[in-house]
Amino acid sequence: MNRRWRLIRCLLVVLLAGCSTAEPLPDIAPSGDSSSPDYVIGPLDSLQIFVWRNPEVSTTVPVRPDGRISTPLIEDMQAAGKTPTQLARDIERELSKYIVDPVATVIVTGFSGPFNQQVRVVGEAAKPQAIPYRENMTLLDVMIAVGGLTEFAAGNRAVLIRGSGAEQKEYRVRLNDLLKDGDVTANARVLPGDVLMIPQSWF
Repeated sequence: MNRRWRLIRCLLVVLLAGCSTAEPLPDIAPSGDSSSPDYVIGPLDSLQIFVWRNPEVSTTVPVRPDGRISTPLIEDMQAAGKTPTQLARDIERELSKYIVDPVATVIVTGFSGPFNQQVRVVGEAAKPQAIPYRENMTLLDVMIAVGGLTEFAAGNRAVLIRGSGAEQKEYRVRLNDLLKDGDVTANARVLPGDVLMIPQSWF
């Protein structure tokens, strides 16, 4: 009898937890941590390219969906997947064929980032979408960006998926506690490439 009762209790715990084996989401990297990832340019970003003392080749360009850009004197160059500094050095290298010792600076003025660096939210969010990652972004920042939860959301059964393949892990998150109860202990940092899945409530 005791064994049967323990089995029933275990089943109830699993059901109440949303049948998930995910572990709690750990907090990571304290604010201002120097190991925060550098911003990587992505398709549809907008770039301001400034070449010192050469305004005729300074310009503002969008990154095409294929991840490439075209500028004066440079017909086609890969931009997505590079940091602004890396792209600036590549532009200098190409411009050196026409200009003596060019000095270029790349400023990102419209941010999307590469797809694998975005934070994606699916399920019962008010506005499910992919969000450009920002340094020190937290669950609260993500939920503000997507407009919070729908009335049908089971926020405390939400799962955050991190990594891919053999390195993929699932973490439990408590969105109801965070958004409805103001429990700041339910807040945690997110990373580029995270996927937040918010299920529908059973009742």
